[in-house]
Formats: sequence, structure tokens, C-alpha cells
Amino acid sequence: MTEHGGIPEFQIDALQEVSNIGLGNAVTALAELLNKKVDISVPKAYFIELERVFSLVGGLEEAVACVNLILEGDISGTVMFIFTDKSAFKLVDMLTGQETGTTVELDAMGASAVQEIGNILTGSFINAIGGMTGLVMQTTVPMYAFDMMGAILSASIVASGHYDDKVLVIETLFFQENDHIKGHFFLLPETGALNKLFEAIGIPAEC
Repeated sequence: MTEHGGIPEFQIDALQEVSNIGLGNAVTALAELLNKKVDISVPKAYFIELERVFSLVGGLEEAVACVNLILEGDISGTVMFIFTDKSAFKLVDMLTGQETGTTVELDAMGASAVQEIGNILTGSFINAIGGMTGLVMQTTVPMYAFDMMGAILSASIVASGHYDDKVLVIETLFFQENDHIKGHFFLLPETGALNKLFEAIGIPAEC
């Protein structure tokens, strides 16, 4: 049986379905916010080791925009939606109708725009998980940060306690006209949370 980071293929397929639902909801919300059509590629869901999160986004010193919140209830953990700095700049240009490349740094208005998009995306994923599983989850008020990837992830780990050794990654690619923006959704589950998630989906935690 094929596995991704030690997770069986059939469990990945179930999470892929959750991703499709969540991203579909997010695209609808984004299109309403932008008043423009937004296309998206089929999201890729997979698991990686915690230490590989850094290299996936570009390294410890990569500047990123991050919306970060704590997940509580039936499943506990940390949720992050991360854009590289270049993707964040493109996002601001898309939101404001400016030519791509116009934004080269995030002012207060740009940061607010990126935070709003991150809120929509994380909310859509969490709602999709809850709707598909019946799990009850509450989220803290989302926090926004623009910093080096290493500093953001380290602060999240220190603040939130014990994690499973696997991180759920949902990779997204948004298209508008001839441009695209990549973002990464990360769920850092606390120990035991993944088993609860798989059981709620209706598939065994162990193959």
C-alpha cells in the first residue's frame, strides 16, 4: 500500500476530499471579496515530518506572511496558512487591482488584506473538516505575522505544547488571468489528534 510520510494512501484520499471541499468554499468567498473569478488547482494533501516544514516553504530565513491560530475542542493543534513574501505581494496586487510587481513591501493596508485572505482560507478548511466529520472545533482569534519562517514556526511550537510527529500540508495554487499564487495550509496536530480525525472520517487510524 502506498504511503505518504508513513500515512496510508486511503487516509490521504480522505483528507484530499476534505481539502477539495474546503478550498471550494474558499474560492467562492475569495471571488465574492475580489469581485473577480478565481481559479484554483486541485489541492495536494500530504503529511511530512515537522522539521521538513521549514524547507518546504523555503528555509529558516525565508520571509513569510502567516495567519496563525490555535485549534481547540475535539481536535487540538495549531493551524497556519503561509504565503512567501513574493506570493503575499502578488496577493495584495490582485486584491487592489494593481499590476503584478507593484507591491514590494507590506504596509498596514496590505498586511490587513493578506490577513483577511488567510482568515478566509483557514476558516474554510476548518469548517470543511467539521462539516465532514461532525467534530466540534473552536479557533482562537487569528494572529498575523510577517517574519522569518524559522521564527514563526518556533514561536508556534513553543506556545502550543506537544505535537504529533506528522504535519498535515495542503498545498494550494490560485490562478487569476495569467498569474498564480501559492499558499500552504499546515495543521500541526497535538498528540493523538490525528487518530481522532481519521476515526471521525470513518477510516481506521492504523492500516
